[in-house]
Amino acid sequence: MDSEQLQAQTHAERERLAALLADLTEQQWDTPSLCAGWRVREVVAHITMPFRTSAPRFAAGLAAARFSFSRYADTAARRDAARMTSGELLAALRDNVRHPWQPPGGGPAGALSHDVIHGLDITEPLGLPPAPPECIATVLAHSRPRALAYFGVDLTGLQLRATDARWQLGTGRVVELPVKDILLTVTGRRPL
Repeated sequence: MDSEQLQAQTHAERERLAALLADLTEQQWDTPSLCAGWRVREVVAHITMPFRTSAPRFAAGLAAARFSFSRYADTAARRDAARMTSGELLAALRDNVRHPWQPPGGGPAGALSHDVIHGLDITEPLGLPPAPPECIATVLAHSRPRALAYFGVDLTGLQLRATDARWQLGTGRVVELPVKDILLTVTGRRPL
C-alpha cells in the first residue's frame, strides 16, 4: 500500500472517530479507556496532541519529562484533558482530519497505527464499532517487529491468524481471532 492510500485510510479513521465522539455523553467522555489511567478524554487529547503542539513546545515538554516520551505523553494528555472541554477535544480532531502529522520514523503507516490503536482504546470500553477489519489488517501488515516489541507481548510458539482478514503473524500453535482482537493482543491491551 502506498503513502497516499495509507493517508486516505488515516483520514477515514479520523472522520469515523470524530463521528463516534460527536454522539458521546459527558459520562462517556469520562469512561476509562484501554490506556491505563486514561479516560476517553485523555486518549482524544493524546490523539490530537500532534495537531495542537508546536515543535518547540514539544521539545520543551520532552526535556521537562527527562526525555521520556511516555512520561511526556501522559503529562500532556492529562493536562490537556483537564483544560479542554469535550467539545474542544472533538473540534481538535474534526478540524485536523487531514492533518499531515506522522510520528517520527513511523511515516504514514505510523500515523494510521496511532489512530487505529487509540481508536480501539476508546471504542472497546464504550462498545462502539471498531475500525474496519481491512484497516486493522493494514496496521498489522505495516507493523515492524521492533514496533511490536515495544508492547512487550511474548508470542513465542504462536501463530496468530485473523478470521476476518488476510493476515497472520508468527509460527507455532495456531490461534485464530478476529483481526481487532489480534491488534489488541499484540499491543498489550488484551491478554491472549
